[in-house]
Amino acid sequence: MIVVHHLNNSRSQRILWLLEELGLPYEIKRYQRDAKTMLAPPELLKVHPLGKSPVITDGDVTVAESGAIIEYLLDTYGAASGLRPPAGTPEFRRYTYWLHFAEGSAMPPLVMKLVLLKVKTAPMPFFVKPIARAIADKVLASFVDPNLARQIAFMDDELRKGPWFVGAGFSAADVQMSFPVEAANQRAGLNRAATPRLLDWLARVHARPAYQRALSRGGPYDFA
Repeated sequence: MIVVHHLNNSRSQRILWLLEELGLPYEIKRYQRDAKTMLAPPELLKVHPLGKSPVITDGDVTVAESGAIIEYLLDTYGAASGLRPPAGTPEFRRYTYWLHFAEGSAMPPLVMKLVLLKVKTAPMPFFVKPIARAIADKVLASFVDPNLARQIAFMDDELRKGPWFVGAGFSAADVQMSFPVEAANQRAGLNRAATPRLLDWLARVHARPAYQRALSRGGPYDFA
């Protein structure tokens, strides 16, 4: 039996979604973030040395990292699922690109933005606050926000080629891209005027029955 070690409000939600799309049975072991630090609890260290989510166990196999988990599930159980284009095709190259883009390019500026926003509001001595906030604002304005805006515009423009990231057909690349797009919507404020295709894509994602089933099983998920 596949066990998803599920951390609330995390990337592991999209693993639940993929399992629902595949129609596979699975169990959920739940972990809660520390209310103050928002970090994963130390119990996850018993599952994987980095103590992070997502991670799954499947018998004596343990797999961490969203992309690696997606590849494992498709290799092991999803050959006939249609969630991955045939190898060697242009669609497969595009699928591979978006599967890696999600964490390799899309998430770093979103994480940086989250950290810098926390720096601006973190408790600290009064004489340090103006300096810390000025540094955070400078990095946001000169690097993080422009990079994020460029990437969001790129993603929206790429969806001119079809309703899903690989084109006409829904794929596991859309599952992988869900978290960065949801995070961008929350942290960067997607809007109808600038990113209509990205918002339409997100609406299609949220309307999928498998996505809704995953939400029901996974529990509260602020990004949805």
